[in-house]
Amino acid sequence: MSVKIAPSILSADFSQLGKEIQAIEKAGADMIHLDVMDGHFVPNLTMGPPIIKALRKWTELPFDAHLMITPADQLLEAFADAGADIITIHPEATPDLAKSLKSIQALGVKAGVALNPETPLSIVEGHLECIDLILIMTVNPGFGGQSFMEDVIPKIAAAHTLIQTTNHPILLQVDGGIDKNTAPKAIQAGAQALVAGTAIFKGPGSYAENIQALKS
Repeated sequence: MSVKIAPSILSADFSQLGKEIQAIEKAGADMIHLDVMDGHFVPNLTMGPPIIKALRKWTELPFDAHLMITPADQLLEAFADAGADIITIHPEATPDLAKSLKSIQALGVKAGVALNPETPLSIVEGHLECIDLILIMTVNPGFGGQSFMEDVIPKIAAAHTLIQTTNHPILLQVDGGIDKNTAPKAIQAGAQALVAGTAIFKGPGSYAENIQALKS
């Protein structure tokens, strides 16, 4: 299976977001990664449901919403209504992870769990049946442009092995410091989808060339 590329629009030109999304779709993106930060769970502040809803008309690619917000539960329906196809939450942002994941799926969208570098993989082991995506963070969440943490690679491999224990399809996604040098390391460890912002939107080539560089 070819690795999926999910450009993070956090690195795009915010004054031209609709056109930027169209450009990366044409360049070969597989999904659109939406970094939602609340200035509380993480220091930065980015976008909410109204912006996602406004962007929905610009593409039919899946919207992959990574919620770095707390509490997450009270806004799940708003993000689903705005057009998110995947909603990923952090275990630290909910008092009951299984309940939150099931609430996401009940809204008709896929449910993801994001694991910070220090968050153990064991936290998802009892919940695989209600998880559609596991996001392994290879940087600390909250800011773009950070360096890939090499010591998280074994965790990616362990997640890949864990996913093989269930018949339920789970996408293994990696986010943080992904570029043409680190992408092969994540893929070799088992990553099926890569989130990249700086490497695509501010990389040396065209958007298509930058996306292809991550796949090859």
